[in-house]
Amino acid sequence: MEPLRPWLVPFLLPEHCFDQFFLRFQLLHVPCLKILLSKVLGYGIVAGSVLVKVPQLLKVWGSRSGGGLSLPSVLLELLALGGSVGYGCARNFPFSAWGESLFLLLQTLTLLFLILHFGGRTGRGLALVAVFGAFLGLLVSPLTPLSFVTALQALNLPIIILSRLIQIVTNARQGHTGQLSGVSTGLLFGGALARIFTSLTETGDLLLASTFAASATCNGVLLAQVLLLGGSRDPHPKKE
Repeated sequence: MEPLRPWLVPFLLPEHCFDQFFLRFQLLHVPCLKILLSKVLGYGIVAGSVLVKVPQLLKVWGSRSGGGLSLPSVLLELLALGGSVGYGCARNFPFSAWGESLFLLLQTLTLLFLILHFGGRTGRGLALVAVFGAFLGLLVSPLTPLSFVTALQALNLPIIILSRLIQIVTNARQGHTGQLSGVSTGLLFGGALARIFTSLTETGDLLLASTFAASATCNGVLLAQVLLLGGSRDPHPKKE
């Protein structure tokens, strides 16, 4: 079984769990089974996150409109995702514990640009993409102290709640969910639920787990709105 060690350690199993499974044949060792399940879930979430917002992007692109999507909500979500990426890098957490934040960030940044582009503000969209790219580069660099990154991660909880509340209130006021994608919202809801378990198992970080718990709750409310209110009734609003 030794030839398997370089393939499984540390990507799926720590050293002691490899020994439990393949040397002592303790295949029902509960702590190691939890670690294995967490790793598999984590990599699955990271892989799925590559496409999780594609339905949302396609919906905006197809309608040539970001109608119903709250720009402040998207900006706050970007800040929260940037904080998660910076925190994961600074704490040297395994990529399986935070990698989806990077892919979600790239897709959310694209969504921000599309909303502004189809709203006739392409220049502003390009400027925001450039500014946020520079901010993210600084955030993950050794120049940024760990205390700042940790403080930003601590702020993620209220930031996520506020960003989702803005979108929830926007949906309630207009009586529909605009171009909000039910598929993407559902995937985000399920991913956040799974992340609560993987965060506690892989990192033991309550700050990270509470952030995902808040995200799951808010995305659950948004998903309920998509199902109950329905999408945009006028994807091409008249310009005055």
